Amino acid sequence: MAFLLSRMAPMAMRATRITSKNIGFSRAGPLGLLNAAQIRLITTETKEAIDKAVSSAPVVLFMKGTPENPQCGFSRATVQVLGLQGVDPNKFAAFNVLEDEELRSGIKEYSNWPTIPQLYVNKEFIGGCDILLSMHQSGELAELLENENVLAPETEEVAEPTPKQS
Repeated sequence: MAFLLSRMAPMAMRATRITSKNIGFSRAGPLGLLNAAQIRLITTETKEAIDKAVSSAPVVLFMKGTPENPQCGFSRATVQVLGLQGVDPNKFAAFNVLEDEELRSGIKEYSNWPTIPQLYVNKEFIGGCDILLSMHQSGELAELLENENVLAPETEEVAEPTPKQS
């Protein structure tokens, strides 16, 4: 909290309309009225690191834990849905927000989404676990992933060769 207040000290403690212009953050849109004490700006370094992470693969998941060892039920469910959908592992990257507090708080500001996990497809924020589950159930997620060409290629089953009889 001290970090937050020291960064906010120059700002007046009044309601401020936040836009990408007055906070210098290109991905932010109008966020509504916030008290200046509620605003925390991510550093340029953190924003650049998140930009790089989001661009690292066509499908990017910010989660608690790893796909092999999720550390929360929502992250586990998200990984399971992506697996059920058939996302190509070669087009997928996951980032463990528990390893870096700056990433953990920064990703929430970057996307203007308060929870983790967060999914990006081709650099576009899709949503958290609740959104993905809803999209999965409605068929929208399958359509999105197919349209974005991020599914694993279908493998043809090859029949075992039959031995020649002599």
